[in-house]
Amino acid sequence: MADNQDTPMANNEADEVPKGDGPSQKKQGKDDAPGSPPQDATPPPGNEDTQELIVINENTEELDLNHGRIGKIENLEPLKHLQRLYLRWNLIKKIEGLDTLSTLVELELYDNQIVTIENLDNLVNLEILDLSFNRIKEISGLENLLNLKKLFISSNKITEIKNVNHLPKLELLELGDNRIREIKNLEGLKTLKQLYLGKNKISKIQNLDDLSSLEILVLQSNRITKIENLDLLTNLEQLYISENGITTMENMESQGKLQTLDLAMNRITVIDNVRHMSDLEELWLNDNQISEWSSVDYLQDNKKLATIYLERNPIASDPAYRRKLKLTLPSLQQIDATLCR
Repeated sequence: MADNQDTPMANNEADEVPKGDGPSQKKQGKDDAPGSPPQDATPPPGNEDTQELIVINENTEELDLNHGRIGKIENLEPLKHLQRLYLRWNLIKKIEGLDTLSTLVELELYDNQIVTIENLDNLVNLEILDLSFNRIKEISGLENLLNLKKLFISSNKITEIKNVNHLPKLELLELGDNRIREIKNLEGLKTLKQLYLGKNKISKIQNLDDLSSLEILVLQSNRITKIENLDLLTNLEQLYISENGITTMENMESQGKLQTLDLAMNRITVIDNVRHMSDLEELWLNDNQISEWSSVDYLQDNKKLATIYLERNPIASDPAYRRKLKLTLPSLQQIDATLCR
């Protein structure tokens, strides 16, 4: 979100935290790059004259009805083989008309006007559900979706994490850009690999102990002041906590597998507690308060470090900034947004 930075996750399909021109903003969405908030949602048209949804080919397995001004889900009963239904950017206010689609594996209702998660009970084979950019205030109606692997509900009005810890196969949970204040009710999600909670109102890292398979944790743009309670997340590979109020790099002793660490736009003065991260490739610390070259010297044991962001720190005002970085850390391939020559 600062210069040369992407946007932190807030879209959906945060399958991959993007690494655009800068750290601290990885998108959370299918078509966007993780770290910052995703693409802006398409505003609903001024006049809501909707189109009727009419389907002809009964053997269709994939149906793309994006941007069709559709106001109601209907006329899908003949589709006995439908596996993927895309209804992005429409005017749908109610989830309905899906009872006969038990073969559905993926349902995308991104950017509509839905208020309630409902009428999904018969979609027992559903693996991917995208409800991002709607008007949902509460997570509900997922009781029968026991095969769900990816759930996207970013950019809604959700205030509490709940009614997801019964999903035994869930691998990705995207709740960025909501109104969540507390990390909770995630017990039992042993299969969860990606958790996106960027752009909320969270003040404390907690209640993550059950997430032993977690590989990506995104907490950008919250109110966190301390790195803590990560002890049992030993499989973590990517950690994004930019745009918070963190002052100290601490309590990451268990993160020996970490490859990407994003602490940009915090209040850090000293680089510390990363020497044990032998796989660390990307370190984003731009827009902090690092002023001493001893912090850079500390990184000499991180032999795989290929990308570092330190722009807009006091240290970056040194006229020989880039040359000193490269001499001290010869493994570097990129300094800030520029590749090394």
